[in-house]
Amino acid sequence: MKRKEPRTMPHEQVYARIGRSKIHGVGVFAIRDIPKGTKIFPDDDSELIWGETYGPPNSFNLMTVAWYLNHSKTPNVGCDKDYTFFALRDIKKGEELTADYHTYNEFANPNWI
Repeated sequence: MKRKEPRTMPHEQVYARIGRSKIHGVGVFAIRDIPKGTKIFPDDDSELIWGETYGPPNSFNLMTVAWYLNHSKTPNVGCDKDYTFFALRDIKKGEELTADYHTYNEFANPNWI
């Protein structure tokens, strides 16, 4: 009898939740320790473009929580050319996840703090 590989439960790869931010409005927070280099969000991250305009799809409530990352000049989350978000350093449970918008958004306001 062939042994089956153990299944991964969907929630085992969940590292963050949305919450109230001290930086600005809503933010994303670690729900457990996240080791440096860990891919933080599932593969449903996508770039949404309607003509020349960026915006949410009709299924907005199904979008990744990455949309709620707040900007920081000293981020703990990085983003590669494929919009894969990963931990730049070890992140502790409860810590707000932040990204430098300028590294992946050519339209980011240069005056953002």
